Amino acid sequence: MRKKIILLAFALAQAGLLSVKAQEAMETGGKSMPDEWIDKDTGHKVIRLVRRPGTTNGSFYFNNYCFIPQKGGKGDLMVFSGSVADKTMGNQLFTVNLKTLETKQLTNHAKIAGEMVCPKTNEAFYQSGDSVFAVNALTGKNRFVYAFDPAFKGRVATVNADGTYLACVKATGELEREIHAKYPEKSQYFNRIYDAHIEHLLYTLNIKTGELKEIHKENEWTNHLLFSPVDPDVLSYCHEGPWEKNDRIWNINIKTLDNQLMHKRTMVNEIAGHEFFGIGGQREWFDLQKPKGKTFFLAAINMKTGKEDRVYEMDRNEWSIHFNVTKDEQTFAGDGGDPGQVAKAPDGEWIYLFKPNGDRLKSEKLVMMKNHNYKLEPNVHFSPDEKWIIFRANFENGIEQVYAVEIAKH
Repeated sequence: MRKKIILLAFALAQAGLLSVKAQEAMETGGKSMPDEWIDKDTGHKVIRLVRRPGTTNGSFYFNNYCFIPQKGGKGDLMVFSGSVADKTMGNQLFTVNLKTLETKQLTNHAKIAGEMVCPKTNEAFYQSGDSVFAVNALTGKNRFVYAFDPAFKGRVATVNADGTYLACVKATGELEREIHAKYPEKSQYFNRIYDAHIEHLLYTLNIKTGELKEIHKENEWTNHLLFSPVDPDVLSYCHEGPWEKNDRIWNINIKTLDNQLMHKRTMVNEIAGHEFFGIGGQREWFDLQKPKGKTFFLAAINMKTGKEDRVYEMDRNEWSIHFNVTKDEQTFAGDGGDPGQVAKAPDGEWIYLFKPNGDRLKSEKLVMMKNHNYKLEPNVHFSPDEKWIIFRANFENGIEQVYAVEIAKH
């Protein structure tokens, strides 16, 4: 019997199904890393999720859903952006199979933009120039959706829950583009665009009929469009600009055109932003500071009642640029921040896991990020099985790649 067990173990090792060598514990980043390792500061396993040698790769912004389910145990897909050999093409969309780590290129249009995935239709939407396309992530088939009039200068930003509408925003005139061109750094253009109070218009695009419809306009810097993941009629958007001057978070119903402020500031220098929906759409979560840079919370608006029914406080070092949440809204992830961020945290450069403990969040450090340059925001996502947190980083010689950290500790 013992001989049979030894032979079976040898056969499994030969087949690559049994690791015969434990992962090495090492400092994360500051050098080239193996495909898998144990972060010596946290004890958690980290893997390079996208393995395309000689390329740069980036996962989606934290509130843009990026996963496509597959049936029959084939492994869920994650859509991401990556470089290609022809640099004139810009980045393209790819999928990575979260079970096998196989990658496939989805698009081949010049200089595409867009992080819009609809799990219901298995499609990712993107824009190249004035044209909007969709690609089926399972079959790889691309289709034309719509072409903007070149004079319109519109750009789609989000797809709704049932894949029937896209939403876009455009600024009236050329002033916003002129400010961006003259003042390319965020620190230069941010207040200038806000103070200009340029008229912005919100539009919906009917994917089936091609009808482009104006649904809202105002002399505010409208940005950060995001459809609810469950209600196809609810569109979140923000008033961009200095958060301490802005009531930022708004929702509009694209059918009734009912427009609602979701959170009103109640004190001087209060800020609220980086809003995102929970996967089930029960709540819209946001970073809340009362006042800015002093006291830190993760708060949420109940989408049924309109009330803020979740407010969790955290320490300065635990504050994160972006957060995310599991389906049951009982576990959270954060991507930390360097001392130059709003929290001015002396020890905040970590990927975090959070659990509510009364009215506070209790944190666990998952990845040490001191070798990462936070000019690239990590943008955490929970994997569909909620066993991993996926993020992007440049801690290997400054090169952007996509990683995942296992929530279970080794």
